[in-house]
Amino acid sequence: MIARGPDGDGRSEVGMVPSTHGRLRKIIHIDMDAFYASVEQRDNPELRGKPVAVGYPEARGVVAAASYEARKFGVHSAMPSVTAKRKCPDLIFVPHRFDVYRSVSRQIHAIFAEYTTLIEPLSLDEAYLDVTENLKGVELATEIAEEIRARIKAETGLTASAGVSYNKFLAKMASDQRKPDGLFVITPKHGPAFVEALPIKKFHGVGPATAEKMKRLGIETGADLKARDLAFLQRHFGKSGPYFYWIARGIDEREVRPDRTRKSIGAEDTFREDIHDLETARAGLMPLIDKVWRYCEANGIRGKTVTLKVKWSDFTQITRSKTTTAPVPSAAEVADIVDLLLSPLFPAPKGIRLLGVTLSSLDTVDNRNEPQLAFAL
Repeated sequence: MIARGPDGDGRSEVGMVPSTHGRLRKIIHIDMDAFYASVEQRDNPELRGKPVAVGYPEARGVVAAASYEARKFGVHSAMPSVTAKRKCPDLIFVPHRFDVYRSVSRQIHAIFAEYTTLIEPLSLDEAYLDVTENLKGVELATEIAEEIRARIKAETGLTASAGVSYNKFLAKMASDQRKPDGLFVITPKHGPAFVEALPIKKFHGVGPATAEKMKRLGIETGADLKARDLAFLQRHFGKSGPYFYWIARGIDEREVRPDRTRKSIGAEDTFREDIHDLETARAGLMPLIDKVWRYCEANGIRGKTVTLKVKWSDFTQITRSKTTTAPVPSAAEVADIVDLLLSPLFPAPKGIRLLGVTLSSLDTVDNRNEPQLAFAL
């Protein structure tokens, strides 16, 4: 496998480290660059080089995706549209076209399939590939990643970033290092040191709430995490403790699973200040509902069970759920159900520090011929 040095220039041949099962693994993580926004810029030349947001500018609208030109102003997905417009007055909003995004995604996955059958899609624009034994007989994983990126650009006009490593966690971390349109390799030799230097808040699988909890425990880098023993991590993080223990050492035994199916999709947020009133709670839930629904729309799935998660200021938490007889058909109806679960909690007995929304009992739907739903809730 070819490795790039810390500056991205040096190259050297190294072998792969076997897993505890004796397998030699070469994993690629492909992540399309600002996918939805890039598709819009590709299809409309007038948008190229300009700050673009996929979504709706209405008062309750939310940004679904932002171009890199918009990101320079601090605009990002799940941001309320009014905030995005305030940060970037020249921001151009365009409505989403999920039928087009799905079509482009199928093109990209067809390219993947020419190299390996072990493809684990995470979304329309992101996937893991296990190329340890690939269909092309190419020895170097980096060469495969370079070929795939070049073919994506030639066939779709879009750019992709890639991470190459010996496990899924590090491949995912690597793909973020040279965005956009970049390639980064983390070799077995450099894997442990890379993890030790990585800020905890950038760890894949560590959300804002967990990162904040780790910070309170004095864990702010991979090195800090590595210094905690397994018993400590299990005591504070339960079943996630072993995962944190091993990834802090650059070890991740998870397989690339082509048959991977999600049982639920959720989003949560920890607030800087505790929430005490219903309207503020509703406003805090809006981007979370949007994030969940965007995933559902992009992947053609719906769910029957809506769950509200509330964590109080004293770190105790509750969940409230409602299951419908048929899959919930729209973001607006998800919001209505969430509101039915939320409203009885007020007046709140104490401050709310975290809110979360999860949709489960998932099923696939074919909505390619249905009118697309607006992001404004």
